Amino acid sequence: MDFTRILPEECLSLIISLTSPADACRSATVCPALRSAVDSDAVWEKFLPRDYRSIILESSSSSLLLSLGKKDLYFHLSSHPILIQNGTVSFQLEKRSGKKCYMLGARALSIIWGDTPAYWTWKSQPDSRFPEVAELKLVWWLDVKGKIETRILSPNTNYAAYLVFKLKYRHTIGFRRRTVGLNVDIDGITLREERRVSLDSRDEPEYVRERGAEWMEVEMGEFFNENGYDGTVEFSLKEIDTSYHKRGLIIEGIEIKPKDIGS
Repeated sequence: MDFTRILPEECLSLIISLTSPADACRSATVCPALRSAVDSDAVWEKFLPRDYRSIILESSSSSLLLSLGKKDLYFHLSSHPILIQNGTVSFQLEKRSGKKCYMLGARALSIIWGDTPAYWTWKSQPDSRFPEVAELKLVWWLDVKGKIETRILSPNTNYAAYLVFKLKYRHTIGFRRRTVGLNVDIDGITLREERRVSLDSRDEPEYVRERGAEWMEVEMGEFFNENGYDGTVEFSLKEIDTSYHKRGLIIEGIEIKPKDIGS
């Protein structure tokens, strides 16, 4: 018996909305009779985060985005990060699951001596999603921190934080064959031992990965956001060995995104 001929579209939409975005798209491919139900706003409204409207209202393109159908909005947010919080943070959806992803731009980070032109400079970068990135001119003490509230992340989700950066290889000093410390803390509690990783992909290509437009990413650590309680996760990049100076690092931001999303 073909249940798609018996159940009204509203019931089909409700059933599909209890699955996942990936399953919904797969259902429409396997069973063309479900396509109308799969495309309905009722389905994709369930896949969008509950607070998606308030997030979108922080964007300069909020009117355009909120005029889209729910399915179109979902796929737009999964393919095009939107800038919020005065252009210092980006928001995106993980395409297969609909989980929330954020990137803290360099301006949303705490960078020691970041406002001292002799040490750091701020500039626009055509291939960055943010208006400004931070370029390291010269420091001995490298200390960069970012934080995010767990309540704005998706609950019951395993997240990982990634430093997104570039090295100007012809002008880089202090990173080849040297490591930096990477940490993730929740409410001041370090989740695991500090990671020591070289940011130069020639040293540790298994850890430093390309992500397009010559930007690189390295995992800083991971954490499980169980119930989205009112806590704070802090991420840090630190190297305080003052026996050598460092330069040539460009920081776009720290990205927080779900890890181990099944295929």
